[in-house]
Amino acid sequence: RVTLLELMMVKVSDKESVTSEEMDVLVRHGYFLAVCFQEKCGAVLKLTAAADVEDEEALVTIRLLDVLCEMTSNNSQLEHLQAFPGLLETAVDTLRLTHLAGKQAINIFTATHAVTGQEEISHPAVGFKSHLIRLIGNLCYKNKENQDKV
Repeated sequence: RVTLLELMMVKVSDKESVTSEEMDVLVRHGYFLAVCFQEKCGAVLKLTAAADVEDEEALVTIRLLDVLCEMTSNNSQLEHLQAFPGLLETAVDTLRLTHLAGKQAINIFTATHAVTGQEEISHPAVGFKSHLIRLIGNLCYKNKENQDKV
């Protein structure tokens, strides 16, 4: 699943070669990915326990967030995802929970806390909070209703 999401990320990132037919398919996939993210976003919080570093559901959720961030960076997909019910609320709630989890244990979600001595830890959740903030920002871009919600 992670590999499939990475392939989707490459396709979504290449805005030049996407036809209108492919764009329609990507929008439908965006809805599906948004639903998957809403269902699985809590899995990333399990990564605060050191034993769950390789939790597959959490890794899939991290990739889902990456793809959603990239999709909301594209104006033609942004409008559809901005109106998607509950996506913004889920992102904000997950950001709150991630922030609290980072305060209660070792904060694996930000790069500044993932450095020990001179070595940087390459934990899969590093940058998760910044990607949540990016998604929230993209969903609020030129959308007064979403801005008021946040």
